[in-house]
Amino acid sequence: MASDLTKNKGLKRRKFLKYTGVGVGLMIGGVWLGRNPIRRKIFELAETMIAPYQGDVSDPLIWIQVTPENQIILHSSKVEMGQGSFTGLAQLAAEELEVDVEKIKVVHAETASGNIDGMGTGGSMSVATLWKPLREMAATMRLMLAKKAAEKLEVSIDDLAFANGVFSAKNRGITYGEIVDGVTDWEIPETPVLKKRSRFKHIGKPIVRVDLYDKVIGAPIFGIDASYSDMLFASVVRSRLVDATMSNYDTSVAENMPGVIKIVKEDDFISVIAKTQVEADNARHKITFDYTTNRSWNIADVEKEITVGNGRKTIIQKEGKSIEEIDEDGDIISLEFRSPIGAHAQMEPNGAVANYKDGKVEIKISTQVPKVTRDEVASALGLSKEDVNIVPTFLGGGFGRRLHTPNAIQAAKMSKAVGKPVKSFFDRKQEFQNDTFRPPTHHVMKAKISKDKKILGIEHQFASGDTLFNSALDPGVEQMMRADIGSIRGGAIIYDLLPHRTTYYHVDLPFATSFWRSLGLLANAFAIESFMDEIAINTNQDPIQLRLNSISNDNPYGERARKVIQACADKAKYTDQISNGKAMGFASTVDGGSPCAHVVEVSIEDDEIKVHKVTVAFDCGIAVNPDQVRAQIEGCVCMGISASMFEKMDLRDNKLYPINYGAYKMALMRHTPREIDIVLLEGADYPGPVGEPPMGPIGAAIGNAVRRLTGKRLTTLPLSLG
Repeated sequence: MASDLTKNKGLKRRKFLKYTGVGVGLMIGGVWLGRNPIRRKIFELAETMIAPYQGDVSDPLIWIQVTPENQIILHSSKVEMGQGSFTGLAQLAAEELEVDVEKIKVVHAETASGNIDGMGTGGSMSVATLWKPLREMAATMRLMLAKKAAEKLEVSIDDLAFANGVFSAKNRGITYGEIVDGVTDWEIPETPVLKKRSRFKHIGKPIVRVDLYDKVIGAPIFGIDASYSDMLFASVVRSRLVDATMSNYDTSVAENMPGVIKIVKEDDFISVIAKTQVEADNARHKITFDYTTNRSWNIADVEKEITVGNGRKTIIQKEGKSIEEIDEDGDIISLEFRSPIGAHAQMEPNGAVANYKDGKVEIKISTQVPKVTRDEVASALGLSKEDVNIVPTFLGGGFGRRLHTPNAIQAAKMSKAVGKPVKSFFDRKQEFQNDTFRPPTHHVMKAKISKDKKILGIEHQFASGDTLFNSALDPGVEQMMRADIGSIRGGAIIYDLLPHRTTYYHVDLPFATSFWRSLGLLANAFAIESFMDEIAINTNQDPIQLRLNSISNDNPYGERARKVIQACADKAKYTDQISNGKAMGFASTVDGGSPCAHVVEVSIEDDEIKVHKVTVAFDCGIAVNPDQVRAQIEGCVCMGISASMFEKMDLRDNKLYPINYGAYKMALMRHTPREIDIVLLEGADYPGPVGEPPMGPIGAAIGNAVRRLTGKRLTTLPLSLG
């Protein structure tokens, strides 16, 4: 034990900047000097890199709290929105603290604690980015406890024995709780060496979720459950039209409605504050106003805008000529693909509960970005950041919808206006109409095939709206980067042995689009992997072998991708042949550095596509909690089926539809596959992203199976035989 506690090869406090975005910012800034070649390298890196942690890892005491009652509390700067990250983080901490996972309680870190993640929670990076920093914090905390234990036991630290949270020497033992009792003069030492993997007790084990009990019994842990005593309720007027301005508000009727306390009129919103939510909503419906639309919008207008050739053009891959420039003789095959506007449709609508008092405000909220929320509230209300405390709650679904939560500003202003806590939430109709949607896309895939069936080149051109650009997380790199890193996610062709080129067109839309689980991956993979299947058919090749033969050893993820492809095909016993009215479809992707492949087994019943089985091979490196990884894969498969086969928004006369569940079609239990068979591979000695990469292949794999069954290539999401 003594060697682990005293040697330092880990993080020093002066190395804190290493874990901030400084290096990333400098790298991006260099793009302007190198222009297109360096820009394309940045795009390649953005497709696969694990972003460095952007928070304070200089002080274990803001991460780990040990109480005199011998309870260990981990204050997580990452939020729990159902992905199971709290459990994985508890395992990382338990490993270096040398305690059972059951001894650790994980809670959300309030911004007032100082434990703030500049990146927020997104990109499937929670466990991946904290893999080393959190273990270092826990190992350092263990050393701090050991030094205090030695002092209290009056022995040398080298004489201490240790087992499951108890230090002992000379037949005397002392628990973590007894160690911290009365201690105020903590000294933060150099970080000790981390445990070798051969000594792991918790990492890699299928631990039961630490948040399971509260969710099973329905404990009030979500944002919509939050409250304060003597709380009032608010209902905010929100636009029902896109590309329109609201004016000439008449609140005279609303002001005299039962229960109304105050009508709050700000530059950017009007709301009703009342004694109950029903009274607030009733009064809000009595507020009248005028709309002025800038232009008429219908879904056909959006599709016309989102078309290859429109918008700002950026070449993101240039490892070959455009198809028309290839000199060799051959036939050109081409397909166009489209994906629709997608809503987040999470169960819990957006909202916040704010308590403004004495020049300070506390806000309880479901948010993926506590720091961004705090900073925006402070700026909007003219407060110092230290006077704004964001208290994150569990999220009733995130999927990127809560990567910007400006409703916190409204709640804070309303609380200040009435001098009492105020609860303000979207209703379901408002949530659908004012979502930050998944942008629609258009893709043109081309390839040139020689007479002897050689693939002379492949090209991907696609158009999309914003994902990162114009979002709260945009660092202001649009002019330098040109291509939206979120929208191009999954848009690069991974088959580097084929001459290839990829071009992106950025298009502005009249409504807000932003992050949606997997960002551009689902739509881009649908186009690329469907087209790879079509190439295999046109060149009389096995679709598995075509992919294996098209990935080089020089590809940084080549070996891992090939192993995943082969493992998936082997596990599913993939065949091109139709059997008992069922066919298989295959697709594969690499996202965030985590290769994934799907084989789906599909039939056609009553003119509808039915998915019977999905086989998944996935390599995220170390699976910190294999059960958590499998659950995330299953969730991705089901959500991917929903997005690929059912979900889409419509736009008619500047109004977005649908405005409620039911009308907004989603996959139901009867649409989920009877079997999801998962193979986990480990091609790296660290954990990679899990929560989004398995979304990539599913739409294309279903479409490829339908192609085998019907001979028809489906090119539009959601998939339909009509």
